[in-house]
Amino acid sequence: MAQKKGELIVGLDIGTTKICCIVGEVGPEGIDVIGIGTHPSRGLRKGVVINIEATVSSIRRAVEEAELMAGCAIASVYAGIAGGHIRGFNSQGVVAVKDKEVKQGDIARVLDAARAINIPQDREILHVLPQDYIIDEQDGIKEPLGMSGVRLEAKVHIVTAAVSSAQNIVKCCARAGLQVSDIVLESLASAEAVLAEEEKELGVALVDVGGGTTDVAIFSGGAIQHTSVIPLGGNHLTNDIAVGLRTPMNEAERIKVKYGSAQAALLDKDETIEVPSVGGRAPRVLARRILCEIVEPRVEELFQLVHREVQKAGQEDLLASGVVLTGGSTLLHGMPELAEEVLGLPVRRGLPRNIGGLTDVVKSPQHATAVGLLHYAAKQGMEGRVFAGDSSSLRERFLGWVKELF
Repeated sequence: MAQKKGELIVGLDIGTTKICCIVGEVGPEGIDVIGIGTHPSRGLRKGVVINIEATVSSIRRAVEEAELMAGCAIASVYAGIAGGHIRGFNSQGVVAVKDKEVKQGDIARVLDAARAINIPQDREILHVLPQDYIIDEQDGIKEPLGMSGVRLEAKVHIVTAAVSSAQNIVKCCARAGLQVSDIVLESLASAEAVLAEEEKELGVALVDVGGGTTDVAIFSGGAIQHTSVIPLGGNHLTNDIAVGLRTPMNEAERIKVKYGSAQAALLDKDETIEVPSVGGRAPRVLARRILCEIVEPRVEELFQLVHREVQKAGQEDLLASGVVLTGGSTLLHGMPELAEEVLGLPVRRGLPRNIGGLTDVVKSPQHATAVGLLHYAAKQGMEGRVFAGDSSSLRERFLGWVKELF
C-alpha cells in the first residue's frame, strides 16, 4: 500500500443499495478522510450477497474512485457485514490468575474461555466484545490489566454470523483484488462513528436504517449489551411506493427521496406530485398525502420491530440518552418524530463525528458505517494490531514456521 505521512486505513461498506469505500489517514490528531468512492450496489439483498459478479464489479468501481481521490493503491480493507443471519448473545468466562496479578495473557485466556461455547458448524464468531470484568467478586472493572487477584471473570457480548455469508464477502473482495483485514458488524462500526462516549455510558440504542437491513446496537454502562439485524430497510419503502403508485422502481426511489414523509400530518392538504407510469402510459398527478399514507405505516412497523428488540434486550428503562438514528434512509422527512412517538424515547439523527479531512463529503448519515469502519480500524491499530500497510502476511508466515518447528 502506498505509505504516506501516516498509516492509511480503508473502510468498505458493502451495502444493499450502495458500496462505499473511504480511505483515511491516521495522524496524531485522529483520522483524516483523504478519499471516498461510492457506487450503486446490485448484487445484494437484505445485506447478504446474492450475486458475486455484480457485487465484485460494484466494489471495483467504488474502490477505483476512492483510489483516484486519495492518490494511492488500496490493497486491504475493513469490510462491514450485516444481514438477518447475524446473532448476538452474552456469555462469560472464568480463569485463575497466574501470578496474583492480571497480565495481558490472563485477559486473552479469560476471553478465550468466554468464547468457548457450542455454536453450530455453519456459524462463526465475528466479535467477542468485553462488557466488564470481575476480579475476586469485585465487579464493574473495565481495565483489569495490572490489578491484583486470584480469579478473573469476564462478561462478553459475542456476535456470530453465517459462515457462508462472511465467506462470500471475503470472496467478493478477493476477486476485486482486496485483502480483508477484518470483517466488522455494521452496527458496531456505525456506533464508533456517531455515538458519544457519554451516550454509551448513560444508555443508548443505535438504529442504522440502511437499504436492505436495519441494524440495532444497544449500549449501556459504556459497553455493548445487545446487537441484532432486522431484515427491513429503505428498499422496502421504495418497493411499497412502486407497487402502490404503479411506478418504476427508480422513479419510486426518486419520489421517496424528494417527497416522502413519515408524518402525513405535517403536510399541506392540497400538495400534489407527478407520478410517472409504467409501460408508456401517461404520468398521473396524485396528492402527496397518498404517498405518505404508504410510507408512514411501513416506517411505524419498522420502529415497532426496533421497540421489540429493545424489550428483548431488557434495556427499555436503561436508555437514558434515547435513540440515535443513522443510515441513508433516516434522511426521510419526519422519521425522528415518528420514532419518538413509537419508541417513547428522545431521538436524534446521528452524523459521523471526530473525523478530519474531507468532512463535507462524509457528513451524512449514509456514510456512518464506512467512517465507523475507519474508527474501528484505527482502534485495532492502537491496540497493537497490524495495519493495512503492514507486513501482516510475513508475520503470519513466520508464526506458521514456528508452529511447524515445534
